[in-house]
Amino acid sequence: MHSATSRAPDQASSPADDRASSAADIEARLTAELASVVAGARRRALRDGDRQLDTAHLLHSLMESDPEVRAAFESTPQIARVLGYLVQRSIGYGLRWQGSVEDSGEVPVMTQPGWSPSALTAMDHALRRAAARGRDRAGGCDLLAALAADAECRAVEVLHHAAVDPASLTRRLDESSRQG
Repeated sequence: MHSATSRAPDQASSPADDRASSAADIEARLTAELASVVAGARRRALRDGDRQLDTAHLLHSLMESDPEVRAAFESTPQIARVLGYLVQRSIGYGLRWQGSVEDSGEVPVMTQPGWSPSALTAMDHALRRAAARGRDRAGGCDLLAALAADAECRAVEVLHHAAVDPASLTRRLDESSRQG
């Protein structure tokens, strides 16, 4: 849990302070479950020897921990294929990503050490999706929809390899959010 820090009106904030508070603001607007997903993705990135948490780390952690996210897929074999590719990341598939920065070309709202620009952009889009649905906090399906919408991110590359159509996945998530 992050504590709020007050600043006297005459004290100027540095760009580093603004980025840190923005990252804290994002994490404060996640459901407890999604905050746990982010923590799991951080541990996975560290364990894999990656410099940054990326969208594939987020997808992996979502798939492992969120039953609503798994329910958004068409079938159990599709879920198994996605998880299979994600597990292989550290033993071959995905090794070409090590040492490189994931950047799908969108300008991130902010930067944060330890996060890829694409992962930050996905978190921002998840928060916007939640707000558009009248929610104060983003959940796992909000993040999955944000990941699937970024055609150039590593999570979508995994989905393509697992024969998952990101556009169909996004439509199912949108339909589900309108019904729920």
